[in-house]
Amino acid sequence: MSCKHLNVKVTGKVQGVWFRKYTQDKALSLHLKGFVRNEPDGSVYVEVESSDETALNEFVQWLYQGSPMSKVEKVHILDETSCRGFDDFVIRR
Repeated sequence: MSCKHLNVKVTGKVQGVWFRKYTQDKALSLHLKGFVRNEPDGSVYVEVESSDETALNEFVQWLYQGSPMSKVEKVHILDETSCRGFDDFVIRR
């Protein structure tokens, strides 16, 4: 099975609400690789990859929900590219 890489932008109340930590926990629980970071415009940017399309779909669906205190307005899948071979899923500052 080939690897799939997604670049995702999440908007809404997603900073200062533990969104990145919960995103990391969810990604790790699904054995996904990549990173999550806050953006200057108040959004959160995620790059995630896996050869397990079911896990990727579950992760994207989870992004619509987010952390308990977040209020997600939109989840934009910006593009799909070939995998970069991330080793883990990390929070980037």
